[in-house]
Amino acid sequence: MTENKVEKIKAGRQIKEIMTQYYMEAKNPNSNKKIAWITSGGPVEPLFVMDIIPIYPENHSAMIGALKMGGDLCRKAEEMGYSNDLCSYAKADIACATINGGPIGGLPKPDMLICCNNICGTVLKWYEVQARYFNVPLFIIDTPVCHTSMAKEAKEYVKAQINEYIKFLEIISNKKFDYDKLEEIGLFSFTAQKLWQKILDTTIHSPAPMSAFDAFFHLALIVTLRGKKQVVDYYQKLLNEMNQRIKRKISTVKNETHRLLWDNLPIWHKTRWLSDKFASHNGNFVADTYTAAWCSSLKFIDKTNFLDSMAQAYTKIYLNKGVDQMAQDILKMIDKYRIDGVVMHSNRSCKPYSFGQYDIQKIIQKQKKIPVIILESDMTDERLFSKSQVETRIDAFIEILDTSIL
Repeated sequence: MTENKVEKIKAGRQIKEIMTQYYMEAKNPNSNKKIAWITSGGPVEPLFVMDIIPIYPENHSAMIGALKMGGDLCRKAEEMGYSNDLCSYAKADIACATINGGPIGGLPKPDMLICCNNICGTVLKWYEVQARYFNVPLFIIDTPVCHTSMAKEAKEYVKAQINEYIKFLEIISNKKFDYDKLEEIGLFSFTAQKLWQKILDTTIHSPAPMSAFDAFFHLALIVTLRGKKQVVDYYQKLLNEMNQRIKRKISTVKNETHRLLWDNLPIWHKTRWLSDKFASHNGNFVADTYTAAWCSSLKFIDKTNFLDSMAQAYTKIYLNKGVDQMAQDILKMIDKYRIDGVVMHSNRSCKPYSFGQYDIQKIIQKQKKIPVIILESDMTDERLFSKSQVETRIDAFIEILDTSIL
């Protein structure tokens, strides 16, 4: 077996600088820009049109998880009366707001909250709590679940809400909305998503130039700054680096033998351990459903009429569809990336993502005849991770994979 070259991705240095500047601008007390807290699946482009800085509590909670601060903050939220079954992103954020805690000393105080329920129902109550705490207006965008296709009535329903959203921003900002600027920002958003898809598709090559664990890190910009030119520039640079790594056969795993797919959010507090564990068994996560979700709406975006296509693009996302459709998406990814095995994170916090995983597991095993393992944990709360249990399941899973190539 030939060993691949293993090198760190160089572009990673720049993303840290971009994210640091982003938070510094948002927390600058002398800034005249308004702050909007927005859910990760919310339509962010209109905020940039109005020169409003979007802040993502979910991103902040992911940072909290990665730095192993989730357990303490979730415990504080539980002491405040919140159920231990509540999403750990929500608990960490609610607790953090009361003490200005977390890795950056708390998020900047919002002037408004924007909540879109295309990712889950929890965000509605979570944002209601924060709207009351900060005494700021809350705008809710309701997107019907699309178990199959999106009905015409559903499209019109969401389009009407987006128009109301724009009027809301005009009132709170006391200025007119620039529709031409929206089309410009929409084009940057579309281009960034297209580049992100190309970056993810570089892992079709073997050895893959990056892993899902790398993608979890580089995803930050498509979430937080989608619609800004600097995201397009950064992803073009990252794509160029990936193509160079392909030419030089540089990978993140020395002996890429098992090509794997990850389903659900990362276990943020154990990403390094999981990456090293699978790499030690020559396993490389060349695909995942989480980062792929951020370019899954490309086919619904009309880059020449971004406003009109926003309703469908923001409704027909991965978490807002039926289990059968989710399964079909994963089956397509298995073929596209030549997947040998699937690892599913049964995430205690994220019910919409975890619901149906056992059905999807059966569908994959029946149609693709490949092993599927389910790991039970939580994305942010490290108290809910059992290393011995997870390690035992991984070892058994790897044994099956090793047997299949003999």
